[in-house]
Amino acid sequence: MLQTIQLIALIQGVFVLFALYQRRKDYKKITFWLLFGSLLSVLLYILGDDNNNLFFENKDWFLFDNTLFVTFLFLFFKYYKSEREKFIKSNYLFFLPNIFYLILELLEIKLTKENFNIEILEVLLELTFVIYLCLILYSVFTDKRRIWTTYFVIPIVILLVFSCINDTLKIIGLQELHFFLNQNFNTYLLLIVAFLFYFISLKLLTNNKNILPKNEIGKYNNSNLNTKLIEQYKSDLINAMEIDKLFLNGKLSIQDVSEKLNIPKQYISEVLNEHMNTNFQDFINEYRVEEFINRIKNDQNNQFTLLGIATEVGFNSKSSFNSIFKKFKGLTPTQFRKNLEQNG
Repeated sequence: MLQTIQLIALIQGVFVLFALYQRRKDYKKITFWLLFGSLLSVLLYILGDDNNNLFFENKDWFLFDNTLFVTFLFLFFKYYKSEREKFIKSNYLFFLPNIFYLILELLEIKLTKENFNIEILEVLLELTFVIYLCLILYSVFTDKRRIWTTYFVIPIVILLVFSCINDTLKIIGLQELHFFLNQNFNTYLLLIVAFLFYFISLKLLTNNKNILPKNEIGKYNNSNLNTKLIEQYKSDLINAMEIDKLFLNGKLSIQDVSEKLNIPKQYISEVLNEHMNTNFQDFINEYRVEEFINRIKNDQNNQFTLLGIATEVGFNSKSSFNSIFKKFKGLTPTQFRKNLEQNG
């Protein structure tokens, strides 16, 4: 039964990867390749997992574990949420645990028998992947957008977390959770993955392109904007933020700005995306962050909480405020304020 599920998932997975690759130009580059990497690593896991090798029994294909899938999935949600257009080189460091895990697997094969120190190091590395998984869950639950992957990610993440817990229990000599033993775990995971591939296949066959964030390259090829209008609209948008402070409105939409400045919405998007290298949300949020910083530097605002000040400058929730602030400044608001106090 398990091999039948593996074969179905494998065939569907190959079709999905081929079809997605054919349509790669429809989607934003970063999120496309991170999802592609996630699905490819799942496919390799189905093909050559150590415990359920599809074609060769008792073969230890240590490259085909689920840790690579976890890292790709973590980065996929990280970039999906931030909407960044370029991959940050420092984010390659997130693959270091995978490299270390591979080295440990190679050492295990050379030693031919179990080594307690290596087992401990593997558990520590698995805890790193548990952290990745927890961050994925946090990203899923704090992002108001609900993409199709959410319905599959949650059960997969829960299964992988419990798998890591079982490995930890085994190393320290405690009883493993029977429900999540290797054989059961693989059956559950493969069932979810098979449905995942089926779902994507259905979307592709029905020409549904809402699988990933769409690529906006070429969107403005037929634009009527000239250089003079572009500069004028850029100036109007900046003045609307710096002078009129429209960003203080927590419910500000692109439609509101369009009506206020008498600029068509598509032109606002074009100017921001093509000529200011940003998008509407990042554009207004950056002004909100700078206004927040100016206010906490003012001693008259010391009696207000950070959240109170954040609300005044246009942020609607604590979670979105914290994530947006860290995105622009690399620190949480609390850490930033402490740095100010220490340097002040």
